Amino acid sequence: MSQTLQAVRGMNDILPDEAEIWETFEDIVRDWLKSYGYRPLRTPIVEPTPLFRRAIGEFTDIVEKEMYSFEDALNGEKLTLRPEGTAGCARAAIQHNLVASGGPQRLYYHGPVFRHERPQKGRYRQFHQIGAEALGFAGPDIDAELVIMCARLWERLGLADIRLELNSLGSAAERASHRAALVSYFEKHRERLDEDSLRRLRANPLRILDTKNPAMRELVEAAPKLADHLGDESRAHFEAVQGLLREAGIPFRVNHRLVRGLDYYNRTVIEWVTGRLGAQGTVCAGGRYDGLVEQLGGKPMPAAGFAMGVERVLALWRESGETEYTGSWTPDIYVAYLGERAQRLAFHAAETMRDTGLDVLLHCGGGSFKSQMKKADHSGAPLALVIGDDEAAAGEVSIKPLRGGGQRRVPLAALADAVVDMLYGEDAEDNDEDGGQGVSNGGI
Repeated sequence: MSQTLQAVRGMNDILPDEAEIWETFEDIVRDWLKSYGYRPLRTPIVEPTPLFRRAIGEFTDIVEKEMYSFEDALNGEKLTLRPEGTAGCARAAIQHNLVASGGPQRLYYHGPVFRHERPQKGRYRQFHQIGAEALGFAGPDIDAELVIMCARLWERLGLADIRLELNSLGSAAERASHRAALVSYFEKHRERLDEDSLRRLRANPLRILDTKNPAMRELVEAAPKLADHLGDESRAHFEAVQGLLREAGIPFRVNHRLVRGLDYYNRTVIEWVTGRLGAQGTVCAGGRYDGLVEQLGGKPMPAAGFAMGVERVLALWRESGETEYTGSWTPDIYVAYLGERAQRLAFHAAETMRDTGLDVLLHCGGGSFKSQMKKADHSGAPLALVIGDDEAAAGEVSIKPLRGGGQRRVPLAALADAVVDMLYGEDAEDNDEDGGQGVSNGGI
């Protein structure tokens, strides 16, 4: 006997009951994004590996440790399962001249991303992101709108325990000045650096500020602040963002140690965090990345965006008790039948009902009327259509209420009106034209 195969560790099946909650959430998200003028963009799951090395940065955890990369067996091309969505969105905008041909773009994407890391609550090897990217917008207004958008979604979902942190990473020149100050500072305290920080000291010292090592917290807190290296333009941009958020009534905290884990960010960076998901507290994050498009070979273009982890948002939504999904899918009608002739009429009747916009579950797999009606009752449908030999010969259908009320039998041509009347009519229970006649085969 062969061994039972299971899903790859950290890559989870989403079963029907859970998947229906996802669909409810996705419907809300699509309406929310559309209300701000964002349009869908779908990019490949597999991208050229250099895309992420150039966009995210050679010395980030994602590129160094977490990417699922491989070589195409046919042509030797180096490929990677996407670890995030922004780089692919920027690549698509360049390749298809979206901004050059259509002006500034508000785009969103939704789908799986992949990172090879240790699975734990709220962190998986295949997880899902929803991201919004605003391409071609230079001002602080779009930064503020992205934040306000998120605040509206949290309100729509009833999520209260999410707080906003902001920082400004300034320009490339300002970060270079800050970088030199950091290297000088950490070199003086080299003996206190852990292995990861020593490795990053020359390659990417800004990432030392994002260390999760509690033993280095005091050292990091005393390190030079990027805010002290910002020029007038960067300061004005960041202050304008804060002013717009205050005007919108959105509370926030400026966190000078917030650097994000991807190299392409500049100026405004944002993080929505919660204390309700243990160590995996970041729910949504992003910011401005004005240099990314040029870095990937396009013309210089300002840009900003965010991405949220769907699994984490759904975990918060379920905990909040505000989840709008109320249970498994329930059909409006269950169709039961016996016999070959009845089967043909049953298929016709089911399609007729679907034409009216109703959800119909057609019995398959045979069985007696008694067993079929047990399944009809278990389905939760309010009505069953029952077709036996007599109905099939006459081209008629029996309509049986499953939650009380009289049964009726009608011609197929009158079925839609009769079903709608029984489902929605004020006197549905009293409207029994055939005195509750049963089908010829009995057992109903």
